[in-house]
Amino acid sequence: MGVLLQVDELTKSVGDRMLFENVTFGINEGDKIGIVAKNGTGKTTLLNIIAGNDTPDSGSVTFRTDVKMCYLSQLPELKPGATIIEACLDGGGPVADAVAKYESVVLGGDTEAINESIHEMDSLGAWDYEDRVKQMLTQLNLGDVSAPVDHLSGGQRKRVAIARAVMQHPDVIILDEPTNHLDVEVIEWLENYLKRQRVTLLMVTHDRYFLDRVCNRIIELDDRTAFFYDGNYDYYLRRRAERIEAMNAEHARVKNILRKEQEWMSRQPQARAGKAKFRIDRFYDLKERSKVIHREDNVRLETGAGYIGSKIFEAEGISKKFGDKIILDDFTYTFARYEKLGIVGPNGVGKSTFIKMLQGIVAPDSGEWNIGETVRFGYYSQEGIDFDENKKVIDAVTEIAEDIEQNGVHVAPMQFLQKFLFSVPDQQKYIHTLSGGERCRLQLATVMMLQPNFLILDEPTNDLDIVTLGILEEYLSQFKGCVIVISHDRYFLDNVVDHLFVMEGNGVIKDFPGTYSEYAAWKAERDRQKQGEEHKPVEKTQRASDRKEKLSFKERKEFEQLDAEIEALNNEKAELERLFNSGETITDVAEKSARYTEISNLLDEKEMRWLELSEKA
Repeated sequence: MGVLLQVDELTKSVGDRMLFENVTFGINEGDKIGIVAKNGTGKTTLLNIIAGNDTPDSGSVTFRTDVKMCYLSQLPELKPGATIIEACLDGGGPVADAVAKYESVVLGGDTEAINESIHEMDSLGAWDYEDRVKQMLTQLNLGDVSAPVDHLSGGQRKRVAIARAVMQHPDVIILDEPTNHLDVEVIEWLENYLKRQRVTLLMVTHDRYFLDRVCNRIIELDDRTAFFYDGNYDYYLRRRAERIEAMNAEHARVKNILRKEQEWMSRQPQARAGKAKFRIDRFYDLKERSKVIHREDNVRLETGAGYIGSKIFEAEGISKKFGDKIILDDFTYTFARYEKLGIVGPNGVGKSTFIKMLQGIVAPDSGEWNIGETVRFGYYSQEGIDFDENKKVIDAVTEIAEDIEQNGVHVAPMQFLQKFLFSVPDQQKYIHTLSGGERCRLQLATVMMLQPNFLILDEPTNDLDIVTLGILEEYLSQFKGCVIVISHDRYFLDNVVDHLFVMEGNGVIKDFPGTYSEYAAWKAERDRQKQGEEHKPVEKTQRASDRKEKLSFKERKEFEQLDAEIEALNNEKAELERLFNSGETITDVAEKSARYTEISNLLDEKEMRWLELSEKA
């Protein structure tokens, strides 16, 4: 396997903060590399430098001369005013340009332009490419390829950008948080696609199942340097624990030696007269090494929930729709004390609307919510909080509360923020300088500092680093209150919730008693059974054939007629193909294109019927 790109001695700082220093690694053909690190340590910056969108303080990135690269950012840009298929084909080369032109002129209806475009498609062999583009967009639930991208949601725009990246067939794909804003179904499709394809990947993602199932190498950014692991995420976790343990043992050994050397250095100067200078130098070297602490961030959230009574909430006959789109249809449910519920479903099905109705932010069309008197909601919205960008982190939190109670113990905002991995220097940062993950942590802090007993979390895992996710999972598993969480993070759902509401659309909600992985296994088995049932009529036909069931008089006449019809349709199809490839001017090309499609569909139907009857003949 050849080296596609080489990173040498990369160093990058922001202001007086060093992100990483002298980072060196190579990417080989077929590598699928995941980058993991805490928020604010430079993951996205590293990707931007490799993609050529940022410059390092020192070091270099060298690509092999023939390497084609594609970069998918967290918030991908699409061409304004373009349709979905035009945006997907943008930048894809001559074949993609020909398909985009054809799609555009067909919508315009200009016969001469359509004829020219057909000839161009023929000469480039672009018809198969067009089919594959549309097939991929359909798999990504983007069936209306003529819809304008300007009105798409964040998740839909991300799906268009994913299709664009994949269809360009690059040698290297760089992905920055590819699973953010995608529903679980699309994440699983992308996961399976990237596993199967022999494509080289470099990506940042907090989705631990995605990392584990797709990646074969992990790069960890920690303490301004990079550590490398040749394996998936599970392998990385085991080896990292060993590395931390070894470093801590070394740190303890250094501290022990330093203690003895400190005693020697503390003696009177005359007692040290004539001693070797190297020992004094070693003392100062040991002192510097002892300051480097290699350990896990064993931070635990200890914010206690307020008392919550036995009555939580009751939903009675809740219905809600927007136009023809039904969100809830006569929904009735009684929520239990300490219940932990996950909500999953495709984007746009109404998950966020559901939790906004529960809190009274959105009114139902009919029915009512009966909320218990002791319930105190804590709401984490995926839209975020409008912080004053020019305030410091500590000042923003102090404005909300100058005194925070944790299990009966009063703590200052500075102490509280340290529980959310904001060091004292980090608390002095201005909010406009925070990374996306740091803003998420700050929002979580402001939600939990008021001691809610009912947490409602709408996509809390977007932009959070893996360390923070682990801390949040542990906190929620022990939270003495109620939890409703909307998330596409399957690992997070498995560790937090007791059961799921699966919103299937058209007002249908199914209550599944288990984790997401259990639901996925159940759904896969159900789909297999359905496929088996669909094949049963074929099996019956085969058994009937085994018994030499004869054609009826009516079927025999139909069978004879089908031969003539199929032959005529094939002749007409061949004539149209000859016309399309002849270079002649076609005055009614749109009509003939529609007839060609109709003939193809008719042939499929009649040939299938011919096969069924031939089994009896």
